[in-house]
Amino acid sequence: MAFALGPRAQTAGIRLTAFETIGSTNAEALARVRAGERGPLWLATTHQSAGRGRRNRAWVSPPGNLAASIIQTIKAPPAVVATLGFAAGLALDSTLREIAGEGAASFALKWPNDVLADGKKIAGILIETETTPEGLAVVVGIGVNVVAAPDGMPYPVTSLAACGITASAEDVFAALSDAWLEFVTLWDDGRGFQQIRRLWLARAAGLGKPMAVRSGSVTLQGTFETLDEEGRLVLAEDGGRRMTVAAGEVHFGAAMSAGAA
Repeated sequence: MAFALGPRAQTAGIRLTAFETIGSTNAEALARVRAGERGPLWLATTHQSAGRGRRNRAWVSPPGNLAASIIQTIKAPPAVVATLGFAAGLALDSTLREIAGEGAASFALKWPNDVLADGKKIAGILIETETTPEGLAVVVGIGVNVVAAPDGMPYPVTSLAACGITASAEDVFAALSDAWLEFVTLWDDGRGFQQIRRLWLARAAGLGKPMAVRSGSVTLQGTFETLDEEGRLVLAEDGGRRMTVAAGEVHFGAAMSAGAA
């Protein structure tokens, strides 16, 4: 089965280049930006051999999983562009819910850039940028565990197949390309972030519950209260003091102590 854009993405004139295998769709996208590509262009594969997650961690995508990146040029400040990740999360969450159908799994969005299925990571997002004369070129990379989850991860992981959901990477991509168009249009170069924020919070994992957030060498603990208007996580301590966190790794429940270690 070949990769194809969804009908709305096709109508919008978004382009697609698919690969049988590639080192990293994000790396390829950035190389194309430096060579003059401005998008919107999707790059997609079912086998990524040298993928990267946050903080340059390896993200191996075995054959059958989805790795895809989209190039977009956005006229907005970098701080605003950072909120695009929440629109990407909503697009990915909506895609997985559509593919899975009712009752197959419980999906939720984990701050800042993961999707969980039954409390386990099933998909992630990586945003990278490059300054160009036309504006900020943004590469949004999305990885979905379709047929298998990677081994040796420091947190629980799962796949669509492990959740009993029969779908191919190509099925997921077609739905994702349409959902991406819906939510990036709603985001509207950051002008629609407050609506994106409300929708994201309605699907957030751990909202109103204790969590630990590790940022560098510092670990903060408190109750996940909300996102502020810039997309930062707001933690409330027992004494009522509130802390905002711009970046970090979130741990819930029993994993809180491991995250603090």
